[in-house]
Amino acid sequence: MTRLVLDTEVVVAGLLWRGPPYRLLDFAIDELEHTLNYPKFPKRIGQAATTPAALALRYSALVTLVSPLQVQRVVPNDADDEEVLACAVAAQAEWLVSGDHDLLAVGQHDGIANVTAGAALIEPSR
Repeated sequence: MTRLVLDTEVVVAGLLWRGPPYRLLDFAIDELEHTLNYPKFPKRIGQAATTPAALALRYSALVTLVSPLQVQRVVPNDADDEEVLACAVAAQAEWLVSGDHDLLAVGQHDGIANVTAGAALIEPSR
């Protein structure tokens, strides 16, 4: 599975509108539910008195906090975008998913590809 960092605007769009960001969030939760239904998990899930859907919901409410370091200035038009890049670097992400034109124009930084939600959905390494 590819490690993604989602720009806040992608998360908000995924929560409020239907489209690629929504489908990307939905895909992540669906994949987790699918994995939790593997034959090796039902017994343990039953012992924990829960369900795959409840576990996926609980997981989706979590975020991973990273402590970003400063990164080299690479987004000329928006200094705030440097913070998003720093989070992606700290998270050791493979992709930074964003709709921000300035971030997308960078293309990649420190081996992290800046892609749209739509591109993340169709990328073959997923």
